[in-house]
Amino acid sequence: MSDVRTERPAWMEKPKPLTQGAKGIGLAVTVLVVVIPLWVVIATSFAPDTQVAANGGYAIWPQEWTLRAYDLVFSGGQITRALVVSALVTLVGTLLSLVCTITLAYALARPGVVGGKPVMLGILFTFLFPAGMIPSFLVVNSLGLRNTYTALFLPVLVSAFNLVVMRGFFQGIPAELFESAKLDGAGELRILCTIVLPLSKAVIAVVGLFYAVGYWNDFFRGLLYLDDQSMWPVQTWMRTYVVQAQNQLIQVGGATSEQVDFAPQTVNMAVVVLATIPILIVYPFIQRYFTKGVLTGAIKS
Repeated sequence: MSDVRTERPAWMEKPKPLTQGAKGIGLAVTVLVVVIPLWVVIATSFAPDTQVAANGGYAIWPQEWTLRAYDLVFSGGQITRALVVSALVTLVGTLLSLVCTITLAYALARPGVVGGKPVMLGILFTFLFPAGMIPSFLVVNSLGLRNTYTALFLPVLVSAFNLVVMRGFFQGIPAELFESAKLDGAGELRILCTIVLPLSKAVIAVVGLFYAVGYWNDFFRGLLYLDDQSMWPVQTWMRTYVVQAQNQLIQVGGATSEQVDFAPQTVNMAVVVLATIPILIVYPFIQRYFTKGVLTGAIKS
């Protein structure tokens, strides 16, 4: 018998040492590009005012670790209230968005749904041609949602992208499971709750993360729909801190920032850290679902 050797494809071969070294260098540079700015933000928020002012508004390593910036932020009460507002809007908005997205995606994924194709085409149309700022404002104002917290999540309750991802995942579930459940007398709601949802933990976690990050990071709707600054979420306040580079609108410890001797950059960075921590805490718990949920849900549309 002749010795027949099959050559493996190039992508299956072990990378050369030079290639591995280049990948390692590229990964290290990417990590440094992400970590260094984040560390500068954290270090500046804990640094003394004199050091930050002497260094031009930042600190690489605090000469003395101090919580004065955080004390100033929380002493006024506005940032504390804004954090509570953002947390409640994110929680309520994410739950409602998941419920609406799951039910609508399940209905559109089932074959033979009356009007399913026109509805899906309408959703894709909004995905390609979203409404502008002025029409959205007129709709919110005409519905009486302005100056209410519902304006922060109700106009964007369902994302077309998340809906397409979840619908694709539901379409990938074997049809035999639905047929066997119907033979046992299960209705659509029971099939959704007992069969579809347990199999969809990955995509639900990913879509939930997308919604939560979107609600938490949004500042524009608070600026657009809320005239009362006491109702602003934390991201809208953070935008005021960072963009204006002054804290004239923020009450700190019962006095304006011009009456308190501190470097404004320390307070700016403290607000950034406070606004970033919640997402950093939540993400590691659902990170294992992230890749699986996105890839599985996006394969079929």
